[in-house]
Amino acid sequence: MPVAPLEVPVEAPVEAPIGVPFGFYVHVPFCAVRCGYCDFNTYTATELGGGGSQAAYAGHAVAEVEYAARVLGPDRPEVATVFFGGGTPTLLPAGDLTRTLAAIDERFGLAPGVEVTTEANPDSVTPESLEALRAGGFNRVSFGMQSAVRHVLRALERTHDPANVARAVTWAREAGFEQVSLDLIYGTPGESVGDWQSSLDAALACEPDHVSAYSLIVEDGTRLARQVRTGAVPAPDDDDLAEKYVIADEALGAAGLQWYEVSNWARDEAARCRHNELYWTSGSWWGVGPGAHSHVSGKRWWNVKHPSAYAARIAAGQSPAQDGEVLDEDTRALERVLLEIRLRDGMPLDLADRVRVDEVVADGLGVLEADRLVLTRRGRLLADAVVRELVD
Repeated sequence: MPVAPLEVPVEAPVEAPIGVPFGFYVHVPFCAVRCGYCDFNTYTATELGGGGSQAAYAGHAVAEVEYAARVLGPDRPEVATVFFGGGTPTLLPAGDLTRTLAAIDERFGLAPGVEVTTEANPDSVTPESLEALRAGGFNRVSFGMQSAVRHVLRALERTHDPANVARAVTWAREAGFEQVSLDLIYGTPGESVGDWQSSLDAALACEPDHVSAYSLIVEDGTRLARQVRTGAVPAPDDDDLAEKYVIADEALGAAGLQWYEVSNWARDEAARCRHNELYWTSGSWWGVGPGAHSHVSGKRWWNVKHPSAYAARIAAGQSPAQDGEVLDEDTRALERVLLEIRLRDGMPLDLADRVRVDEVVADGLGVLEADRLVLTRRGRLLADAVVRELVD
């Protein structure tokens, strides 16, 4: 049943963005196993119960794309980036993913040079599935490598064989993917500095175009948080995390990948994740799927979280959005500071008081480049403190 053209739950009409990049995020909430550190909106088959099935998911996603087209109207923009995240998008058949992408193209149009990414686990792809994705318009893949060390993967409750990473990267190259990215996590309980160096070496041996390296964060409500609270595993150590960040920055830089966001490195400007840059620079995007967030021209809203509730709303012809807000100018300016200070391109100086900016520079945490404040490596290690200095 088509979705009725209801307004999303914000205090002003949603209008198509003008003069800024526009993207789609498609949330695929399914995972084979729930990892103990993850607080993303994901579900295993046993957690779902009735409704919200993987088999029906593409049809629901397409229906929301059609709804988005009606909300944004006839002047809706072309799509510059599409990102399928999760969860594990590649648990769905490649045909379901390409069908959803085709609906975005049909209703909005994909801009010339569009970036289309899917996340994938190394053990959730085959040469045939990657070839089908590439033929269907995907040109970038991001593999969840996390670590190359078996005991670290076990601690993270990741189930893939680390040897599968290089194989999956090779298959993606052979299928014609233009960009291949690897995701890493450092600071796992029991991970030594040597373990982390081994993971970096293994990642770089794959010759990726892009690497994301994130410190392990203990999120409230996760199994890891309960283990830390009871003393079953130690909490991540700030000094250990800082040391491993420096090791990563040096190793990646030596291999020709330069930082462009605090936790992201790319071989060149073309290898940057343009979809994530859209988030970091206050662009506009529509989020499809349960729990997905959207931001269009200063209006933000989010969908109901559970796949069954999402499916029920779609089937009933209702908007899947749960709630939303209109961002005032002060909030938008604050969010720009929070996000843009993390970028290699830096934060415009007019977003903060100049006296505070000069204090950040005097403390060795940033440098001035033309009309922008750019973090030093030490500043990147203390990015949260820099933000507090600028906005408190």
